[in-house]
Amino acid sequence: MTPSSPLAVAMGDPAGIGPEILAKAWVRRAEERLPPFFAVGDGRAVARVWDGPTVRIGAPGEALAAFGDALPVLTVECASDIEPGAPSLEGARCALHALELATGLTSAGAAMALVTGPVSKAQMYQIGFTYPGQTEFVAERVGVAASSTVMMLAGPTLRVVPVTTHVALASVPELLTPALLMAKARVTARALVRDFGIASPRLAFAGLNPHAGEGGAIGREEIDVIIPAIEALRAEGIDATGPMAADTMFHVRARATYDAAICCYHDQALVPLKTLHFDEGVNITLGLPIVRTSPDHGTAFGIAGQDRAEPGAMVAAIRLAADAARRRADALASA
Repeated sequence: MTPSSPLAVAMGDPAGIGPEILAKAWVRRAEERLPPFFAVGDGRAVARVWDGPTVRIGAPGEALAAFGDALPVLTVECASDIEPGAPSLEGARCALHALELATGLTSAGAAMALVTGPVSKAQMYQIGFTYPGQTEFVAERVGVAASSTVMMLAGPTLRVVPVTTHVALASVPELLTPALLMAKARVTARALVRDFGIASPRLAFAGLNPHAGEGGAIGREEIDVIIPAIEALRAEGIDATGPMAADTMFHVRARATYDAAICCYHDQALVPLKTLHFDEGVNITLGLPIVRTSPDHGTAFGIAGQDRAEPGAMVAAIRLAADAARRRADALASA
């Protein structure tokens, strides 16, 4: 990978809004100052929702010359017709093949970074996809254990990390351990330096219980699990604070005191992020040897093909991926 390489964007489910927001991101390329990127998927999916120019490329490098005049597409053909808003198993297979190709190209250095469009997990599971999500698939393909990665959701004024993700809320207390909290925090701190250019990252931990447990009156997880993790991280030189009451740590003045919020469970992290930055939220996987981002929303089959999809999150995902990849390249060049 070089700073001048294009980004690979896996289109996602061809029946979802991925093709539309990708095309709209290309339209805004100059306005948003986006770097060259190319789509990986079936060009027919784009043609069904957009009448702009596309060009079929045979290799990532061809995207650099073509990008100014048309959306470059590295084709992965779908074996069935593509109907916006009508997901199919063949569409899911196409999305999986596109994801695999885009990941491989990025891992091999042919693309600067990887951006993944939204897929339908329900459809993917029906074709034998055995991973909880695209994050775990990408991690395995680049040789990293999923347990060593961190899912961060990032917006213009907030970054959040859910320590537990797609698990039942009832399971969260037993899954939270000092070791897990520390592992996620270490990866987050390193990534804030490496990918976001923050020299001295500040991490704020959310409490699990209301009011962060009220000194043990309404739960001991803060005392028994979260505080020991924070103290150990501080001993390692990581700027960690908390636990903070989750209902008061996301207002504007509180957000100014930290660079990332470490949250105990999925909704504790995603509710404030999506409330503040619903159309700009980006999912970035920390701890990978490549940069991987994704718009923080789903396939939205209900509005696919209706020219209603907002491309802000795709634009933000492309921009964040490029910025992080450039920081990594600059760090290597100066090492």
